[in-house]
Amino acid sequence: MRLTETEALRRLASHDHGTLATVHPDRGVDAVPVVYAVTNGFVGVPIDRVKPKSSFRLQREQNLEADPRAALLIERWDRDDWSKLWWVRAELRHEVSPASDLIASLAAQLSEAFMHYQDQPFAGMLVLRIEAVSGWSASRAD
Repeated sequence: MRLTETEALRRLASHDHGTLATVHPDRGVDAVPVVYAVTNGFVGVPIDRVKPKSSFRLQREQNLEADPRAALLIERWDRDDWSKLWWVRAELRHEVSPASDLIASLAAQLSEAFMHYQDQPFAGMLVLRIEAVSGWSASRAD
C-alpha cells in the first residue's frame, strides 16, 4: 500500500540510516550507506572523523557539486514476515550554503543518536532539502 506523505516523512525522521544515491558524472548512480538526521524539511549527512577515510573530501560531496540531486532510500526488511516490509524514498537537493543554526541542529541530533558522535567529530555536514517523499508498506502497521 502506498504511504501518505505524512507517514513517509514520519518514517524517514524516525529512522537513522539508509542508502544515499548521488550522480557520478561518469558512472551514473553512486550509492553509499549513510547515517543521517532530519529537521525542518532537511536531511543532514555527516562527514565524520570517526571512520577511516583516505580524504575528508568524499566522492558524494563532489557528485553533489556537479549535480545537486540525490535520493535517500530507507527500508525495513523481514526475511520471514513480508507483512512487515516497507520502504521510503526521499528526493533531495543539496544546499550549497546552509544556515549555521541548521547545521548545528543536525549535528546535535546526530550526537544524541550515536555515541560515536557525542563530541561531534565532523569534518563537514552535507545538508539536503527534502523535495518529495514516497513510500510503500506491505501493511498498515509499522
